[in-house]
Amino acid sequence: MSPRPLLVTGCAGFIGFHLCQRLLRDGYSVIGVDNLNEYYDVQLKRDRLAQLQEAGLECVHFDLADRHKSAEFFAQRAFSRVVHLAAQAGVRYSKTHPHAYTSSNLEGFLNILEGCRHQEVGHLIYASSSSVYGANQKLPFSTNDKADRPVSLYGATKRANELMAHSYSWMYQLPTTGLRFFTVYGPWGRPDMALYIFAKAILEERPIELFNFGKMRRDFTYVDDIVEGVVRLLDRPPVTAEQEAPANLFNIGNHSPVDLTFFVQLIEKNLGKKAVIELKALQTGDVVETFADTSDLEAYVGFRPDTPLERGIQRSMEWYLDYRRQRGM
Repeated sequence: MSPRPLLVTGCAGFIGFHLCQRLLRDGYSVIGVDNLNEYYDVQLKRDRLAQLQEAGLECVHFDLADRHKSAEFFAQRAFSRVVHLAAQAGVRYSKTHPHAYTSSNLEGFLNILEGCRHQEVGHLIYASSSSVYGANQKLPFSTNDKADRPVSLYGATKRANELMAHSYSWMYQLPTTGLRFFTVYGPWGRPDMALYIFAKAILEERPIELFNFGKMRRDFTYVDDIVEGVVRLLDRPPVTAEQEAPANLFNIGNHSPVDLTFFVQLIEKNLGKKAVIELKALQTGDVVETFADTSDLEAYVGFRPDTPLERGIQRSMEWYLDYRRQRGM
């Protein structure tokens, strides 16, 4: 392993937490960055971070959208690789707080690119999203398909990240790998995720809303599979011929979409309670189905996500019920 540490941004976030746990367990030296913003329960972020710090993580607190602080941070450090997970998440939140997305997802990402190119980082892995596929109708979604019809600002900013990364790869030969995450779920997840919105409502005997009258399908991907993909890619930066950009893009999903109604049934089974369901029309910004073609990822690193939804939901609900008890919720 390189003597220089890895940088993980968004280390107190859902995926960042799980990735840092794995890296620290595997013996990597890891530095994290997180601004601990108030998009959702900060205590949940602090609880994740407490576990990581006990395991040896150093976390630096600042906003990556701050150009001067970001430049100063990179000037003072030397990283072998960077995994950029910090972002403003959520499709629906972008309708009411659009500037949060341009600040975090565009300004923040530009500052990461600048830091990586000035420091000559060996590999930048960054989080993109299945949302970039927008109004695409062809299934499964492939990275060879065009992604130029976003249906949400969130999706548009993630597609912009891919184009920005490609330009830096081309201009500065910065090796970049973008990962289009497909509906990631698991323990320690964000409270704005469907899994925990539904679970909380079921436990409190409140109705849950299923949009498009419940006729939705999602390619749910367990968080440990996401982490495995990232870890396998760390030491596999893009290698290209002369006059090409060292830039890769991969889907990382379970390549097995399921009906949203089945997703709800699994939550009900694990909670031992039935949901009260309200059927609603499709919301602006939502897509009816996601389905990842992961053949490129499998060919590159010999791995594709495969955790069954039944097992992933069980683990998630076990954590959720225990965490609620600990917090007195």
